[in-house]
Amino acid sequence: MFIFARLNHGEHRFRDLESRQCPTVLWELVVSSVAVVLFAVVLVVLVALLVAAGTGKLARLDGATYPAALMRSAAAFAAVLTLAAAVTGALSAILN
Repeated sequence: MFIFARLNHGEHRFRDLESRQCPTVLWELVVSSVAVVLFAVVLVVLVALLVAAGTGKLARLDGATYPAALMRSAAAFAAVLTLAAAVTGALSAILN
């Protein structure tokens, strides 16, 4: 049994496709400073919400009432936002 294959097997198929292909233009992704600031704010608020939820859950497991657990979680939320603001202020003072 003999198998005869062309020297450049499959070349004819790709040559036919070249005329039908559209040129692909890749655009560079430009992220503005406003988008970076908004992303950072969303990330800080998300972390603050997660800390507040964890604090409230731990307070309830400790036996605190719902209003007391809510007050603890609100305090933790405010503490995380205050810490983020203090770190941002310190970094902006150092970098500028």
